[in-house]
Amino acid sequence: MLTSHTFCNKTMKLLITGSALLCVIAVTGLSSAVQARNNSVAGTVERVWEDGFRLNTEEGSVRVDSWDVYGDNTARKISKGDSITVNGEFDGGEFDASSINKSDDVEVRQD
Repeated sequence: MLTSHTFCNKTMKLLITGSALLCVIAVTGLSSAVQARNNSVAGTVERVWEDGFRLNTEEGSVRVDSWDVYGDNTARKISKGDSITVNGEFDGGEFDASSINKSDDVEVRQD
């Protein structure tokens, strides 16, 4: 016999599962949209750490791995608020930078 309590529990599980699936689709869509633009992404730096930063783009926030360009010295080269263009590719949910071009600076490429 299906009680209203059981019905509510099953409905909640279905809603939670559906919501999780939509989140995965949305994140995958962002990655594909950025890759489709000649493997580059542009925006404003939101946060910086030793080997990467978070970039605010038209599509949303993208986590950038800049180790190949700056090593562990990203915070010395990139600052919050910088407008930059990053060339590279998506790998494992983050954008691996092969070159970074600040709007007021020359392009920096990995060796």
